[in-house]
Amino acid sequence: MDYRSWSTDKKISEIKNIKSVESNHNISSQTTPSSLERAGVRLVVLGAGESGVGAAYLAQQQGYDVFVSDFGAIADNYKKQLQDWNIRFEESKHTEEEILAAAEVIKSPGIPDKAPIVKKIKEKNIPVISEIEFAGRYTDAKIIGITGSNGKTTTTTLTYHSLKDSGMNVGLAGNIGKSFAYQVATEKFDWYVLELSSFMLDDMYQFKADIAILLNITPDHLDRYDYKMENYVASKFRITQNQTPDDVFIYCADDPETIKGMATRDFSAQQLPFSIEKKVEPGAYLENDNIVINTHQQHFQMSITELALQGKHNIYNSMASGIAAKWLEIRNPELRESMSTIKPIEHRMESVGKISGISFINDSKATNVNSTWYALESMTSDVILILGGVDKGNDYTMLRDLVKQKVKAIVCLGKDNKRIHDAFEDIVEVIVNTNSAQEAAQVSYHLATKGDTVLLSPACASFDLFKNYEDRGRQFKQAVREL
Repeated sequence: MDYRSWSTDKKISEIKNIKSVESNHNISSQTTPSSLERAGVRLVVLGAGESGVGAAYLAQQQGYDVFVSDFGAIADNYKKQLQDWNIRFEESKHTEEEILAAAEVIKSPGIPDKAPIVKKIKEKNIPVISEIEFAGRYTDAKIIGITGSNGKTTTTTLTYHSLKDSGMNVGLAGNIGKSFAYQVATEKFDWYVLELSSFMLDDMYQFKADIAILLNITPDHLDRYDYKMENYVASKFRITQNQTPDDVFIYCADDPETIKGMATRDFSAQQLPFSIEKKVEPGAYLENDNIVINTHQQHFQMSITELALQGKHNIYNSMASGIAAKWLEIRNPELRESMSTIKPIEHRMESVGKISGISFINDSKATNVNSTWYALESMTSDVILILGGVDKGNDYTMLRDLVKQKVKAIVCLGKDNKRIHDAFEDIVEVIVNTNSAQEAAQVSYHLATKGDTVLLSPACASFDLFKNYEDRGRQFKQAVREL
């Protein structure tokens, strides 16, 4: 049934009728300038979010002449920081005279290379780097870098949790927490655990991870990579660049794209795979429902039933994190405690509550198809699935079998839902379009019956209706509370 043009009240009214019936029936290498060379050198930061403002602070501390430019409006908290630090900035525009006079540009990962100002910067042969690359020049701390299409935040958080609980002096940064650059300027950590997106990796050249973790590679952000999977794969493998034989590369032996990519690349680091399909040593594997980890005379074993984070995807995440922890010789009791007590990540399979016997789960961080597949794979009840947003070239084929098995209705949450209708209307009878988190929650509630699960796992980015996936998730949780 197609509800595309109906009002919310009409949609809910019709749903109630149905339920009533049913019930009855590339850049050159950079070098770190000396403090003398830095004095007065113009450094431009594009984007005044967490990473940009942090980079600006570190650059100022290092003696650069810093200018921050954001084509949009700058959030009040970041604007106040820049003002307090006496860092020059502009918003809602890019002044080319200022920007093109830079010796180097630090670009926010959210700004694509096809942006007009970035094209002009590159035409002038001005180096463009990421905040992570810049900050890495000014710290001697060891780095655990974690990337992958799915599971980055969970694995990064779990790894940080394990190291910190063991007493290590460790910071958390990258796509999570405070800016890496700001922490380099203000803290003295011995280790950092960094969540690294492909966009960050694209602008990193000399940076090196002492422990590099590649969780998986599935189609994501292809709109930023000319819709070519090989370009996205190459971006992910940048996590291993500059590694030496003293370093470690941890990867998933079950991931087809990772294994395919490794076949055409050379690696200097020691390799430690993880798998739930076969025994791999050294590395991590699953045996009789136990995670087994073996690394250079370090052995660890733990039942998957003891893990705080459940589900197939979290077995992989725990293996990757566990290998890093054991490589650093964290004691088994401490690692076991960390893995069994970590709290779920907000917006990642987060339980919102239960109303009239209907469970609500916020998985707003699922911004690609593979992440949604893992969410559906873990479901044990019938599902009302909330999908949609900014489609990044998604191929929904891999979801069809699980949708057919588990999904009784799809609620679209986005401005353009045609591709979702085209992908599933032959196997899902009820597909409803909605235009807000509140409407999506209301419609889903009326579609569901006692024992069902309403799952927000959009498989898409959020920027058509929301500021970001966090905003989408929080609006959904608020809407559920108001039911």
